[in-house]
Amino acid sequence: MTDTQLFDDATLAEARDFFGKDLYSSQQTGIVLEAVGEHYAKCSLELDSRHTNAYGGVMGGVIFTMADFTFAASSNFRQPHTVSVTSQINFIGMAKGKKLFSESKLIKDGRSVCVYEIDITDELGTKVAFVTFTGMKLKE
Repeated sequence: MTDTQLFDDATLAEARDFFGKDLYSSQQTGIVLEAVGEHYAKCSLELDSRHTNAYGGVMGGVIFTMADFTFAASSNFRQPHTVSVTSQINFIGMAKGKKLFSESKLIKDGRSVCVYEIDITDELGTKVAFVTFTGMKLKE
């Protein structure tokens, strides 16, 4: 868990409502925003057969989608509109559990550019992937 101050339940509900408009992440994939704070988000995903590849493992695109959604919540909620400029995913282990978690960490928050690292783990503590995102803050 992070030492970031988390927003209260009413603010989390506001964030869930806003990011629930990301229909692919929330409805098609099933990602749930579990916590939100300033420059911080934590999400979860209950795995099922729609998330697996031909070998029965979690599809890489599912893991990346989860990281991307977590980046979006971390960098956009109550902040300037931010878009991803670059990202890099590192797959470091196979999920062994039935649930994934993603958690963001702000690395840099500049005037026009931000950098985040998103860690993906399962409920058993298996480190599955980490993703770095560089975002550009758009002018309002």
